[in-house]
Amino acid sequence: MIDRARMHRGVESTLRSFEIRNFRLFFGGQLVSQVGNWLTLIAQTLFVLHLTDNNAVAVGVLTACQFLPVLVLGAWAGLVADRTDKRKLLLWVQVFAMAQSFVMAGLAFMGNPPLLAIYGVAMAGGVATAFDNPARRSFVVEMVPPTHVQNAVSLNSALMTSARVIGPPIAGLLIVTSGYGWCFAIDGLTYIAVLLAYWWMNTDEIVKTESAPQAKGQIREGLRYVRSEVDLWVPLVMTAIIGTFAMNFPVVFPLFVKENLGGTDTTFTILYAVVALGSLGAALVTARRTSISHRDVVRGSVWFGVSLIVMALSPSLATTFLASLFLGFTSILVITTTTAMVQLNTTPMMRGRVLALQAMVLLGSTPIGGPLLGVVCEEFGARAGFLVGAVACFVAAAWGASAVRRVTLVASSDAPAATIQIGPAVSNFPR
Repeated sequence: MIDRARMHRGVESTLRSFEIRNFRLFFGGQLVSQVGNWLTLIAQTLFVLHLTDNNAVAVGVLTACQFLPVLVLGAWAGLVADRTDKRKLLLWVQVFAMAQSFVMAGLAFMGNPPLLAIYGVAMAGGVATAFDNPARRSFVVEMVPPTHVQNAVSLNSALMTSARVIGPPIAGLLIVTSGYGWCFAIDGLTYIAVLLAYWWMNTDEIVKTESAPQAKGQIREGLRYVRSEVDLWVPLVMTAIIGTFAMNFPVVFPLFVKENLGGTDTTFTILYAVVALGSLGAALVTARRTSISHRDVVRGSVWFGVSLIVMALSPSLATTFLASLFLGFTSILVITTTTAMVQLNTTPMMRGRVLALQAMVLLGSTPIGGPLLGVVCEEFGARAGFLVGAVACFVAAAWGASAVRRVTLVASSDAPAATIQIGPAVSNFPR
């Protein structure tokens, strides 16, 4: 017999951040906009494959263009987020991103545009991502009380993965029926939702953190701060390793589907949505957690590596759909656990810079890993790309476990691993 009261409490616990109006507005606007963003990400990849006759290196270069600005500008963008009103900054960034989507639509409607032009506009989108990522993610913390931070972070991850469930199939349908250009055009229109959401927020209910003062050396200060905190340094280094070699799905997936499974563009978009379903499940599971530890990060990395091996060995389309659920679950498990440790252990004045560093190692590592995996897939096949990612996950897990063990032994021979407890009694919550 179903315990309805217990189920109701579970749902309330999972969705408790929706009690806050500003967070509801943020969630709704971002959901619409992120669905549009996935239309662009999928259409860009398939458009470049179409123009280059399925060239893996060309897709790797596209991925590098999308995320190179995060690597180059990320630290400065994080400092800008720490110094400014995040809501106002996000409004301007969305306007710029909207314009970029409409320019990409214009190129696609040309039919056979220069590849360099696509790369250039993709890089402009990367500039928007560089400034949006640290501002948006640190703004999430300002919309909710300290007791809701872990829940808000996980629901934000659920938002992103929900968009991945919805966006790719719509992109596939639009590409088949209307062409690539409409994916980019509709993405541009979706920014209206997020602009309205930010505009309608009650600014009196936003818990604004103290802005970082104007001073020299603040980026270096952020780097020194991260290096001095094991609860930040370990997840960030692990994220750098995993982000470089294991998170390059746009490079490996389309080639795997087309060359190894004999699928089409539609198959690719459906498979991407299945991965997102698994990711959504992980995000909802982590939303109910009351603690995050280094062990959770290490375990998540190991399971992510295992799921990549399962994908590499998958013999058919049917088994790949099942493996994709597992892959989606484990990949978002790594992202949410590392993000929670970083957000909850960072002093508010440093949060923008630290989250920018995390974006740099997760997204900004793509310009390095994307082309490298493109070459690997071109030479050895897409299955080899999955195996490279699996090895990276195991290396990251081994390094993380070893680093925490060394620090623990130095601090105390019997001290437990660092754990973040969600609740008002903990002193290291951002206030």
